[in-house]
Amino acid sequence: MTQIGFVGLGRMGGNMVARIKRDSEHDVVAYDRDAATVKRVADETGARGVRSLADLVEKLDAPRMVWIMVPAGKPTQDTVDELAPLLEQGDIIVDGGNSKWTEDRVRAATLRKQGLGYVDVGVSGGVWGLEVGYCMMVGGPEPAVKKLAPVLDVLAPPTSEASRGALGDRGWAHFGPSGAGHYVKMVHNGVEYGLMQAYAEGFDLFDKSDFDLDNAKIAHLWNQGSVVRSWLCELAARAFELEGDKLAGLSGYTGDSGEGRWTIEDAIAKDVPTPVITASLHARFYSRGNGDFTHRMLAALRAQFGGHATKKSADG
Repeated sequence: MTQIGFVGLGRMGGNMVARIKRDSEHDVVAYDRDAATVKRVADETGARGVRSLADLVEKLDAPRMVWIMVPAGKPTQDTVDELAPLLEQGDIIVDGGNSKWTEDRVRAATLRKQGLGYVDVGVSGGVWGLEVGYCMMVGGPEPAVKKLAPVLDVLAPPTSEASRGALGDRGWAHFGPSGAGHYVKMVHNGVEYGLMQAYAEGFDLFDKSDFDLDNAKIAHLWNQGSVVRSWLCELAARAFELEGDKLAGLSGYTGDSGEGRWTIEDAIAKDVPTPVITASLHARFYSRGNGDFTHRMLAALRAQFGGHATKKSADG
């Protein structure tokens, strides 16, 4: 049995605790700033809920492992800053959020001076991970990763013996020192942007087609041996079934977590062309109305050089 503390019990963190408790004998001590969330997760999963980070550390046996699952950036750093002084030499902090890999390097170096280990885990799987498992991309020192391995094994999806032999791991992989895990996850998300955009553009064309096409039917068919079959295509079929063929109840606004931007930044720094990923990020900007002035400027220029008709805005 392995013991681990979990900080952050939102959609991802709460489900990860649930999977660990459901599928193993591991001991989980769980904390969230919201006391009601702690009680709910503890009642539903059997994890031991606590009221503070200090209480969490006290409930864990040394050497401790604490997995942080809170939003990237300041929330993660604030949690690390509050948690680290409570820990002892040999304890390990695991960041399972979407931190930038360069922040991992700095954080790991700082914690190393305090005698603490640091592991970064890029997690993919979303809300489906509870049932099917999480794909995890891991960075950090080998001894710390080895200690965390029993927990990673439970969280990961089961793999065939052939795949397991090739990877050396069970649905997760260790890629190198601190930052490597989140770096691989960053590029993963950039690729995800491009895949999503390609599907969206293809189904937009179907929507404008001369034929009365069933988008859900197409998405289901494409998953039967097609070259473009994928889990995203399965989710597209599900979305059309839930929201209707026109997706009429949804806004076109599409956010981004920041990892697509970081991917492009790193590509620029390394002179690696990423036109698809870059265009897909820019398409998300357009979805938020951020290209409105661009489009008005285009209309104005066409009117000036060609006398082409323009349409007045509601405010004009």
